[in-house]
Amino acid sequence: MSEVTITRAVRMPDQFRIERFLSNPKFGPRLLFFSGGTALNDVARCLKRYTHNSIHLVTPFDSGGSSQGLRLAFNMPAIGDLRSRLMALADETVLGQPDVFRLFTHRFSKAADYENLNAELEAMIAGIHPLVGVIEQPMRTLIQNQLGTFQDACPADFSLRGASVGNLILAGGYLNQNQQLEPIIFLVAKLVGVLGTVKAVSDDNLHLAAELEDGEVVIGQHLLTGKEHAPLASPIRDIFLNHSLAAREPAISVFPDRNRALVQSADLICYSPGSLYTSLIASFLPRGVGRAIANRTVPKVYVPSLGEDPETKGMSIADNVDRLLFYLRKDAGSDCPVEQLLNVVIADRSMPDSDVTDIEKLGITVLRLDLISSKTAPYYDPVPLCEALVSLT
Repeated sequence: MSEVTITRAVRMPDQFRIERFLSNPKFGPRLLFFSGGTALNDVARCLKRYTHNSIHLVTPFDSGGSSQGLRLAFNMPAIGDLRSRLMALADETVLGQPDVFRLFTHRFSKAADYENLNAELEAMIAGIHPLVGVIEQPMRTLIQNQLGTFQDACPADFSLRGASVGNLILAGGYLNQNQQLEPIIFLVAKLVGVLGTVKAVSDDNLHLAAELEDGEVVIGQHLLTGKEHAPLASPIRDIFLNHSLAAREPAISVFPDRNRALVQSADLICYSPGSLYTSLIASFLPRGVGRAIANRTVPKVYVPSLGEDPETKGMSIADNVDRLLFYLRKDAGSDCPVEQLLNVVIADRSMPDSDVTDIEKLGITVLRLDLISSKTAPYYDPVPLCEALVSLT
């Protein structure tokens, strides 16, 4: 058992706090996560046992996977990661909306032909598809309307193969709401009974770009992660927001006031596991993020990713911490004290001693805990990670 001092002495794990939150998650702590991608989704599902008040600020800058076709078709922000986090936090009990959840998590076949895929979409819009027909009114009509809007605006060459129905509903809602993301995220959260708060970290329709150490500029998140395309041949020197995928056009995004208010309401701020640059640091790029974090006096925790991150080849966890602080200080100020930006690194016991030494030199506490189980290796077991986070609140 470990102890750490934030503004109080904390026993890790704090069984009293854990049991209290498990018995009444409606009054659980407001843990705020900066993240993108799907790396946090298993943790988010588990977190529902401890709190219904977690806050998730998700990056909308993805340019690959299921979001790519929708971004190209409708010139819109990426919604795939937002949809997957909404589903991870959805109330899947009978008290929630399990029929809506099943529809939102359904994907069209990757093997079906054009006619069958369009016939399935038509059946959903008509309300006669089995997944739609069981949904109660007025939610059923609301969903039919969003899918109808998507179909009406959809380019003729758009492929439904493998498409997420939840993404199509979100896209239709985005178009119905005068190309605004926030109203349809709020609506979907109500439809599926999200046990927490999910917001886009930015409302802007932008892309990620990076300047590499060799001087090359790479534009598009999908080209940076080393997952859909070959890993970068040169390390990332700088990452920034860009207007389009066509050419280097650096853009400025402003952290929305609603998100500033959420940061100021948080009981703990967590920098989540995931790709360092395209998932985590990407969420620090809107102007105002670093200052908002620095102005909130609560525990600020970094949970480094496990396994290989192609974006950080050759970098240690201590190097990741340095980059995290560098980008936070771009907004908070180069002289912003470390303790206003990061207090604790939570890692598995396998974390190298050299990383611990380098990080602790910065005045940051390192907690090495048993966070990997035989059933989850080589990744975090969500239960001990969630228990460590709620113990710090």
